[in-house]
Amino acid sequence: MVLGGAMAAMSGVLALRMRHMQVDQADQFRLLADENRINIRLIPPVRGRIFDRNGIILAENTPSYRINIVREEAGDVEEAIARLARLIELNPAEIERALRDLRELRGDTPVTVADRVSWDDLSRVAVNAPALPGVTPEVGLTRRYPYHEHTAHVLGYVGPVNTRDLERIDAPTQLLMMPRFQVGKIGLEARREEMLRGRAGTKRVEVNAAGRVIRELDRQEGQAGADFQVTLDAALQSYAQVRLNGESAAAVVMDCETGDLLACVSAPSYDPNLFVRGISVPDYNALLENKYRPLPNKAVQGIYPPGSTFKMITALAALNAGTFDSETTVRCNGHMEVSGRRFHCWRRSGHGNMNLHTALRESCDVYFYELALRTGIDAIADMARRLGVGVAFDLEMTSVARGLAPDRTWKREVRNEAWRPGDTVNASIGQGYVLASPLQLAVMTARLATGRNITPRLVKSINGVEQPTGHGENLGLNENHLRHIRRAMFAVTNNRRGTAFGSRVIAEGFEIAGKTGTSQVRSRIVDNALVPWEERDHALYVNYAPADAPRIAVAVVVEHGGGGSRTAAPIARDITLQALYDGDPPLSAYPPQDRGRIQTQQEELSRARTIRPRDSSDRA
Repeated sequence: MVLGGAMAAMSGVLALRMRHMQVDQADQFRLLADENRINIRLIPPVRGRIFDRNGIILAENTPSYRINIVREEAGDVEEAIARLARLIELNPAEIERALRDLRELRGDTPVTVADRVSWDDLSRVAVNAPALPGVTPEVGLTRRYPYHEHTAHVLGYVGPVNTRDLERIDAPTQLLMMPRFQVGKIGLEARREEMLRGRAGTKRVEVNAAGRVIRELDRQEGQAGADFQVTLDAALQSYAQVRLNGESAAAVVMDCETGDLLACVSAPSYDPNLFVRGISVPDYNALLENKYRPLPNKAVQGIYPPGSTFKMITALAALNAGTFDSETTVRCNGHMEVSGRRFHCWRRSGHGNMNLHTALRESCDVYFYELALRTGIDAIADMARRLGVGVAFDLEMTSVARGLAPDRTWKREVRNEAWRPGDTVNASIGQGYVLASPLQLAVMTARLATGRNITPRLVKSINGVEQPTGHGENLGLNENHLRHIRRAMFAVTNNRRGTAFGSRVIAEGFEIAGKTGTSQVRSRIVDNALVPWEERDHALYVNYAPADAPRIAVAVVVEHGGGGSRTAAPIARDITLQALYDGDPPLSAYPPQDRGRIQTQQEELSRARTIRPRDSSDRA
């Protein structure tokens, strides 16, 4: 009886315990069992695409085959990799990187052990999946730039997330922790990273004891990144890039109505596709060692003394201040004495008596020395900023430069020195402390052409929603003063005595108004042909067209290119005509003596512009 009672009591306790576990704790144990056989995995979002203003794709996502491994499911990862290596060829560097990630990351994080594998290799791994626990073949997406180096400086590029990327993000998500996940590094890709990236989705998969995926239970799709349409014209961008080939230069083409950047080119360039999966050391060193500096975006990051292209600002400041009128004359004898120092004109023999029109047309330096001394640097600096020089524009590109429109306050605060008359003389012709980017020079030209506060725009629409234009309000400048400046700029290009007469356009209704510039990179005046390339003057040219109804403004800077009229002006004319005609202009637009050379040049450039979207499906 005692034994029977003890057994009955024991059985009762066991029964109560079994009831408690099977009924009262059923939900808890069911959850534990599900967690052992069900994994929740992230689904990387589809990155937003980028199109040009005409719907041509500039950045797309293409399929990429890869092999991933999950440490928790694989068990002995080195053994799993060894088995995988017997099926497909593995890169030792990839294996080393994968093993490091497998040690450092969470055990449930998929790590890529082989990227860009062939379809045959992917199939071989899939067929042998039962013998490869934790190893999963996947089809992912990777970024591709069909226009290669032609859009690199504007769009930038994406690349695998690294420690620096994670440090600059306040709260990195688990998505960013995924190995080989790509984020924007520079350019538009970086500036609009969050919108382009989208939001990750999730999927629940059932796995067996060996870690092999049995089936997908459910999936919650993420949100694809936003599609961006930029203001660039892909054809014009490509033409300008090829036209600058062989130079260290930059060119900006701006719509005078909306402020749209139709082309924004820096030469030489590089292929952003090299950076997408991590550029090799030899390729990167080749870019770093190139004396023409292909990596920086010279169009917005490069700042240069604007040279004589700044003279319109000096003239407009003087007219606005009332210290000069358009008919006031100054005699140029080839130099001017200021504070015991002689400041030369570019023409050593002098220009004789000059008024505003002739001084701008022939780019007389002495005239503008006198203009500036009477007007004062503060008025000139104020006018420069009013026209866009010394202003950092908010664009979706990396390190957009502010430039510098110096005044007395700046020199006192930054250099702890007093402003001197010689500083004013230098600034009057865009030398000394004055610095401007090609973008700012294009903005200046557009504002002179229209009288409006035009601002540059790069993003035209996001997911089809049009973004505000940079049309701008009236600058409030005296229209008569602007007319004097515009007539002089027209004469620069269309009068026989103008400094850019050799780069004129003779097609009726397509004439251009412009201004040449040459900025010194050394204080002593020496023939450019006698010094090394790095010591030669920069060549500049700005123009708007058509002269009587401005549609576009163009700025070209050729580093160490010598004279603006000889080097920069012909490039700007060709780019301007390409934009106005929306393709190769007729030879009749050029002066007769230039047509043979231009025809040969057009044929060569046409062959060089071999980069095209692959087929009609690339058009949105």
